Amino acid sequence: METAIKIPALLPTPWNAHSRGCYIALFLSAVFGLQGCNVGPKYHPPVMPAPPAFKEQGPQQAPDGTTWKEAQPQDAALRGKWWEIYQEPELSALEEKVVISNQNVAKAFANFTAARAQVGQARSSYYPTISVGPSYSRSRSSQTATTSSNSISNPNINLFNLPFDVSWEPDLWGRIRNSVHQYAYAAQVSAADLANQTLAEQANLAIYYFQLRGQDALEDLYQKTAEADRQSLALTRVQYRTGLANDEVVAQAEIALKTAEASATNASIERAQYEHAIALMIGEPASSFSIPFKALATRSPVIPLGVPSELLERRPDIAAAERTMAEANALIGVERAAYYPTLNFSGTLGFETTKFSKWMTAPSRYWSAGPTASETIFDGGLRKSTVSQYRALYDADVANYRQTVLTAFQQAEDYLVSQRLLKEQIAQQQEVVQSAQRYLEVATARYRTGLDPYLNVFTAQSTLLTNQQTVITLHIQQMSSSVQLIEALGGGWRVSRLPTEQDVSSKKH
Repeated sequence: METAIKIPALLPTPWNAHSRGCYIALFLSAVFGLQGCNVGPKYHPPVMPAPPAFKEQGPQQAPDGTTWKEAQPQDAALRGKWWEIYQEPELSALEEKVVISNQNVAKAFANFTAARAQVGQARSSYYPTISVGPSYSRSRSSQTATTSSNSISNPNINLFNLPFDVSWEPDLWGRIRNSVHQYAYAAQVSAADLANQTLAEQANLAIYYFQLRGQDALEDLYQKTAEADRQSLALTRVQYRTGLANDEVVAQAEIALKTAEASATNASIERAQYEHAIALMIGEPASSFSIPFKALATRSPVIPLGVPSELLERRPDIAAAERTMAEANALIGVERAAYYPTLNFSGTLGFETTKFSKWMTAPSRYWSAGPTASETIFDGGLRKSTVSQYRALYDADVANYRQTVLTAFQQAEDYLVSQRLLKEQIAQQQEVVQSAQRYLEVATARYRTGLDPYLNVFTAQSTLLTNQQTVITLHIQQMSSSVQLIEALGGGWRVSRLPTEQDVSSKKH
């Protein structure tokens, strides 16, 4: 008697609805599980060592001879409207117009808006694409090209078609995710650029304002000098007519007067140019803009410094450089995803019929659906070279970030030493002015008593004017340097004001 041997079935059960559903469920589970994969490198911003304090800040000298450093509580730190530290109402009014009317700021804001829109474009790849293409055609078949057995009773055919096409690529390896991150980081870079552009325009406006006020001070000095020279010229002409002075004395007095008048004219020219520049900064025509005359009297304020490490959180250009690194890192992830296969689901659902009355009925429906996978087998090293390229670009962005931070430290130290030494130089120059004033008084007295020629008076006048002009010029430099120091410190900006990745990805623009 033969024994039947049972062989295990090696093939699956017939392809019925239950098994088909199980396979589809397993397949979709695998697809959605792979969507959590990310083949891109993790981003770690480089650490930049910062000195514990600014070298040029320097300790202060106390009355008892000891050294100390001024306490700078956080409440005294620069805020958003940093120009208010100068207590200049006219400057504050002008600064408020920069954000509203400056065209460079408007351009930077438009670039930021465009960058946010690109984030939305990248995010759209997460979702399927659905399109519809209704069509109608009418055709006629040849009756002579058919045999009697298959002749067409009605050679005219209408064809109505309403297809809905669906296509979706799941983000298996993080390509789309990294692309969204890249555009989000680029939008953050654009936001930091906007803040940096705004700060630069505001700082330039403040510098132009103090330059203009400085020209007012110089023009006032030249006008007062010219008035004194007119009186001296009138006196020398009287002395000339009475025989107490010669032609040389009159000529020297005329030279002094004309020099002062020419200097006043030059100051007026420079003032007008600064006024026109300010008009441009606030988006107004130079022809209809004017600023009343007022000599520079503002004193350089005490500027809260903080510590050097805070520059990493306070300067928008550093924030832009850091976000650029993050963007470059995300691009590496986008390119590394090209090593892995792509999967695309596509399908069509529609209604097709030759009779309009039956177009939207169940018998007229048709559909097709299925996945498509693709993988590059050989590309001659293209993907490897592309990834290497973006790694090198990332390294370049790292170097740019480090250079930006070092430049920030340098600028802060430069303007700190400028502030400190200009203060000393102004004090020294004011002492020189006092000495020159005494020299002029002595020379004038000796000339009037006949002890010295008028040449000594002329020389003393020129010396005094030159040194008075130097004091005003140094004051202008000091005010401009204080603005540049504030700009180097970030102008009260904080990295916390930078929009987050969620902010730039939000649909509420």
